[in-house]
Amino acid sequence: MARQRETARTLATASISFGLVSIPVGVISTSEPSHEVHFHLIHAGCGRRVKQQYECPEHGRVERSELAKGYEVRKGEMFELAQSELDALEAVGDGSIALAEFVPAEAVDAIYVERTYYLTPGKGGARPYRLLHDTLHRSKLVGIARYAARGKAYVVMVRAFENGLAMHQLRYADEVKPWSAANVDDLPAPTSAELALAHKLVAQLQHAHFDPGAYRDEVKDRVRELLAEKAKTGEPIVAPETHAPARPVDLMAALRASLGGETSHARAPRPKRAAGQHRHRAPRASARSRRHEA
Repeated sequence: MARQRETARTLATASISFGLVSIPVGVISTSEPSHEVHFHLIHAGCGRRVKQQYECPEHGRVERSELAKGYEVRKGEMFELAQSELDALEAVGDGSIALAEFVPAEAVDAIYVERTYYLTPGKGGARPYRLLHDTLHRSKLVGIARYAARGKAYVVMVRAFENGLAMHQLRYADEVKPWSAANVDDLPAPTSAELALAHKLVAQLQHAHFDPGAYRDEVKDRVRELLAEKAKTGEPIVAPETHAPARPVDLMAALRASLGGETSHARAPRPKRAAGQHRHRAPRASARSRRHEA
């Protein structure tokens, strides 16, 4: 019997405004929470789940119904905000994704993307949905829009994806630190020889497409193995010892080592490099030994 395709749950319904065209859509999360490993806080040695309690330093235990939100203006000076005041500030969500402009896909840097959702066609919206998809795909443009949900206002990007549409929730400009905050000084320019070797290394690792299935969350896999072992034996498992990779002598040596057999043309100057390597070999060995002793 053929296995039925699992249908993702729709988080919300919305409507894309595209000029005078209105496209009903469903909003679906792209994440797969069932693949996550969740833990509970328990009392060690007892196994019972613990309860979270709130305590006021002046009045003792506080019930959840007595909690309010406050903002500290100055040290020790707090303003209390009523829930009605906060509710009045929330964005009114009408379910509209109003496309305000279209820009080239490469104009929106990935650093602005915070979350991603799938948009599926709603009842009676198949034709305009396909129209928008084909238009974005052929023009290589993405739509920028405002969208209000759960009391918050978002700026989103709608783009063609597979045979449908995807919506990226974007960060606002003031939520992204400028590159200048990284405080990176002027960097030394690479030599032509270094660039040539680096290009060869990139060419060796280049692929036409990205295959996300080629990468696995190894930490999550180890956690699942630990939980499976615990379920069978209850015995603790000791983490395997890890070794830091040896540091390359210099940039050119690292590039040549990465390329493997691309060093035959450099046999003449090899004695000089070997001499340089010998002078640095002892400090590296002592550094590794200190790490093992630690």
